Amino acid sequence: MPGDVVVIAAPLLGCVFLLALVVVLGISSTARYEFERNAVRAPQRALAAAEGPARGVTAPVAADPRGAGQPAAERGTVGLATHPAGRRLAQGPAAWWLVDEDGGAALAGPFEDRVDAEWATVSGHLPETAKAVHGVRRADGSVARRPSPPEQSWLAELGRELDRLPEDWDPLMEDDEDGLTTLAVEVTAALLEAGLPLHDCAGAAPGEARPGGVCLTPHPAGLGVLVTWRQHDRMSVEQVRGAAMETAVQRTMTTAVGTLLRQLGFPIEQFGVTGCHLVTARPC
Repeated sequence: MPGDVVVIAAPLLGCVFLLALVVVLGISSTARYEFERNAVRAPQRALAAAEGPARGVTAPVAADPRGAGQPAAERGTVGLATHPAGRRLAQGPAAWWLVDEDGGAALAGPFEDRVDAEWATVSGHLPETAKAVHGVRRADGSVARRPSPPEQSWLAELGRELDRLPEDWDPLMEDDEDGLTTLAVEVTAALLEAGLPLHDCAGAAPGEARPGGVCLTPHPAGLGVLVTWRQHDRMSVEQVRGAAMETAVQRTMTTAVGTLLRQLGFPIEQFGVTGCHLVTARPC
């Protein structure tokens, strides 16, 4: 009988010992986790406290009766600092700012978009020289300009359009400071803004027709950019409407493009007897 009791009690004691061991290990692991978490949070709280003023996170400013005697521009700047769309001046990622056109100093911001910034110029009693710019605020209060998202999209579209230029431009495009290259870029931008694409000289796949567009060619002597119109392959190559109509349409469209560029301020000269135009300089 005593032997049976010992045999039964031994497994029970073993189970109790294992349970106690699991509880001790769990308590030790939890204590270690709490210690490590507190050790990480302490530097983060200190860093947040140190960065708070630099980020411009401030409590709303209560109305100050002394503001009644301040100039309207100063009162407007203080009011915009607590406006939901324009917090106090602070450093950070690129955003929209209201900048004094004369001195270049940031008057208010940042704003989420240009509409909010321009609306603040009307509702904030800011000076007439205030204008909305996109950029990053420097430590001295001025704003280093950066391309806005719409400008970045426009530059990407313009780059794709410049890829359509013929191979004659390749040597010139290697020099960003070349005057003829700059002129070609400005002419391309003006045409694209007007809704006229460049003719893609080499972009069509074999067997596909090219849709046509404006042709820009460098002058052989570097005197400017030659501008003509090129129709769709269906008219210019297949001549489905006849050679006479193809010639008439080309002359009409080339004249229209020249008139457009002249209206945009580009100096235009007639070149040759085919109706080609020569753009000699940037807009006046």
